[in-house]
Amino acid sequence: MRIRKTKDGLTVQATAGSYVVILGMNMSKADCDGLLGFAVHRSDPEEEEAAWMEGLKTFAETDPGFAAGAKYPTNRHPIQGFTWSDFTAKPGRTYLYKVQALGGTPQALVKRKEVEIKVTTEKDDAGDHRVFFNRGAAASQEFARRFGNVRPDADDPGDPRWKWLSRGAFEAIENFVERAVDSSWGLRVAAYEFRLPEFAALLRKAKQRGVDLKIVFDANDNPPGEDGSVFPRDENRQTAKDAGLLGVSKGRITKKNVQKPPISHHKFVVLLHNGQAQAVLTGSTNFSRGGVFGQSNAIHIVDDSAVAGQYLQCWTAIHGNPAPDTLKNTLDGINLQQIADPPVGTSCVFSPQPTLAALEAYAELASQARDGLFMTFAFGMNKLFKDVYRNGSAKLRYALMDKLLGPGVKTAQKAAAEQEMLDIRKMIENRIAVGNRISANRFDRWLKESLTGLNTHVQFIHTKFMLVDPLSDDPIVVSGSANFSDASTTANDENMLVIRGDKRAADIYLGEYMRLWNHYAFREFLAKSPKAESARPQHLDAGNKWWRAYFGDTDKSRQRQYFSGGA
Repeated sequence: MRIRKTKDGLTVQATAGSYVVILGMNMSKADCDGLLGFAVHRSDPEEEEAAWMEGLKTFAETDPGFAAGAKYPTNRHPIQGFTWSDFTAKPGRTYLYKVQALGGTPQALVKRKEVEIKVTTEKDDAGDHRVFFNRGAAASQEFARRFGNVRPDADDPGDPRWKWLSRGAFEAIENFVERAVDSSWGLRVAAYEFRLPEFAALLRKAKQRGVDLKIVFDANDNPPGEDGSVFPRDENRQTAKDAGLLGVSKGRITKKNVQKPPISHHKFVVLLHNGQAQAVLTGSTNFSRGGVFGQSNAIHIVDDSAVAGQYLQCWTAIHGNPAPDTLKNTLDGINLQQIADPPVGTSCVFSPQPTLAALEAYAELASQARDGLFMTFAFGMNKLFKDVYRNGSAKLRYALMDKLLGPGVKTAQKAAAEQEMLDIRKMIENRIAVGNRISANRFDRWLKESLTGLNTHVQFIHTKFMLVDPLSDDPIVVSGSANFSDASTTANDENMLVIRGDKRAADIYLGEYMRLWNHYAFREFLAKSPKAESARPQHLDAGNKWWRAYFGDTDKSRQRQYFSGGA
């Protein structure tokens, strides 16, 4: 949902997903003289709650000196930025936000302008597209506050840490599997990692209900690890064995007799009724504890028989372990051919493909964004997208990365590769954040954060999606398992959804994107601070300076205009 309101020169635009509400504020530059920030009040009639929203920064002049991790009401210590997000919203809930522009002094704040705006968040269990993001931020202030940075108990599925980290992702998987209630239903699973015992247990129960269940998982003969086991093949087999599912499982071999075969990177489940595809659960989430509860991931459920039917065709094709060229030709017949100008609705793209045409089309689509481009990169930025971030049309281009450089960069090339990314980051159009955590004991009243230890290679950002002009009337969402790379296009088993014109889906994805971007942008900034361990708390500005960076031709100015609807 999107709504925009202006009163007395203050504009507020609200963009509501399911769990996130983004508020974009705007005022004229002349009206900002003496502006000390914005206060936000939220009323929730359903739970009979009403309170000023809170932040972590204070004015030095009125600092109460609370302990690290404390929060402060924004009517006393306001938000000094023109974009603010409510990450505590709940799906299908109506909220009344009151946004005040404050002046005066820190000791005597004065309301100068006020806008009230009513927002209803999207339901997460309705519509053709049901999107669920896990917490994706185990190294967080809230995890430190709630759980003292203690990792969840692997032997206790009832440990509340699991539910908090899941944030509805595992529950979405559970509810999807349980839709298959008896022998008239079927489930077709395609998994790169099939090593989540709780998922296997759900499938075992489905099989016991008489559900027609078949599983295909990656069984490639990859180089063994230090312990001699082959990942993920051996764990996949063991999980199936422990759950009594070997009889309905088959190993997927992408290419025989090669030292490093492509991977079967799918993570989807097709739901069938009386042999006909009904819905599909897909996204970036591996069926592992690290996938569901650790690194950032999305579960995307499509209740569309035509889309589910194409996924069933893909599953059937890979289940037969065909020769690579045969599979490419088969999938090429299923795929959308014009990604750069997709039709309204939902289209599917499956890999491997004969050429890089699909990847090139994604890059072309990204380059044509007019106002906003938002992308995630789990394994570095492909050269095609580096060109987009140098020369694309969008006035604002966000990138969220797990690491600044992808794997395989040689030592001799590292300095040049880092400089290339630094040059891209310096452009005012680009806002790039890289995964990190707070390792300092105290900075700006923030608690030290620790990782859960659930992930090894990709600690932070594992999602694979692109948003093209998400706040327009013609948004495009691209989401799935593929990493926007050469290998994910011509070698690996992959799937992507291309969704055009669905503002609800775009709002949900944008809210989650900004939740993660804001989380990691600050952490990366702190990690680069040369004296992070001894840094002093930073206070709010009382000198009439903070808002000036939000005007002129700056990245913050572009952000102000975009999220307030002024782009």
